[in-house]
Parts: sequence; structure tokens; C-alpha cells
Amino acid sequence: MSLTLHYHPLSSFCWKVLIALYENDVPFTPNLVDLTDPAERAALLKLSPIGRFPVLQDHARNQVVPESSVIIDYLDRHYRGRTRFIPDDADSARQTRLRDRFYDLYVHLPMQRIIGDRLRPVDRKDPHGVAEARAQIRSSYRIIDGQMASGGWAMGEEFSLADCSAAPPLFYANMVTPFDDEHRSLRAYFERLKARPSFARVMKEAEPYFKLVPMES
Repeated sequence: MSLTLHYHPLSSFCWKVLIALYENDVPFTPNLVDLTDPAERAALLKLSPIGRFPVLQDHARNQVVPESSVIIDYLDRHYRGRTRFIPDDADSARQTRLRDRFYDLYVHLPMQRIIGDRLRPVDRKDPHGVAEARAQIRSSYRIIDGQMASGGWAMGEEFSLADCSAAPPLFYANMVTPFDDEHRSLRAYFERLKARPSFARVMKEAEPYFKLVPMES
């Protein structure tokens, strides 16, 4: 196959790319990377010096593409399918990318901060940082709830990059900072995301690894 995705099945940013690949049935070879294995880490570093996944390798076009949003943009340009992730209209494209950044910066990263803190030794915990992250997530929930009051997808009627960005962090964020009862529109949106075949497939494939997710003690 032309495409290889270097990834881990629990990584929320990898989920984001997997959703896009499955949306359009793009053929690819998955390469599960174990960062605790020195050889596998070294191989990833050769492809992307930052050493983080996901990384998409396009053998046919001799391209190595890191970063989830950039990978989806690349797929939308070179492996286009029935689902368009970024609109052709410049203003709509800008708004879609803005919503993508919102989910990455204000849901995804705070969620990772909370989960990452659970992996720290007891004497290295950061309760203040975790509290800040929870506050940011709750603020984001209120914003999303308002945005989704009319139903549909993140940018309206069409599934897009913004929805690929929303699904993974909402899944994990709801585990560490559950949705409140008043977030009815957010809850309904998340249920639509979980029912989307592409995301349902990602969650199903990740199930065997869920036992590795650090739970609060």
C-alpha cells in the first residue's frame, strides 16, 4: 500500500487521523509504535525528529507527514473521498480550521494534562495544573454546548476536520471530567459522533488497550 500510518491505538491524536482514513475507506498499512522500545522509537525519530505519532508515510509520493491536522489536510488534497474535511471556500475553510484548533488546544491538551498527571509519581503530581485543566475543559464544554444547540455536526450539515478533532478528546475528557447534566447539546453531539461508523470502528479497535488507560486512584 502507498500509505503507512505510524500510530498507537490509544493515542487520541492518532484516533483523529484514523477517523479521517476510515471515513473515506483510504487503504493504508497501520504500524503500531511502542515508544518504550528503543528500536521502534529510533525508527520513528528517523521519520519525524519530534518523535511523536501520528506520522503518515506516503511511499508513492515520497512524503512523510506529521501532525494530525496536517495529515488530514494532506489526505483531503491527495486522497480525496466522499467526505471532504476542509471546504474549498476560503472563509469556510478558515472557520473549520479554527474549530479544529479549538478542540486541539482547549479540550485535547487539557485532557492530556490530566491523564498525564496520573502517570506521575506521587511526589511529582501537579494538582494545581490538573485543576486548571479541568476548569478549561468545563469552559470548553459550555462553549461546545452552545455551538451544538441546533444539532448537526461541528460545522453544520457536513462532517469535517472539526468533527475528526472533536471525537477523540471528548471521549477521553468525559472520562476525566464528565459532562454535566446541563450539557444536553454536547451530550447529543457526542452520541452522534460515537454512532458515526468511522469513529465507532476506531473505538472498537482500541477496546483491547483500554485497560492501559490510567484510572484515577
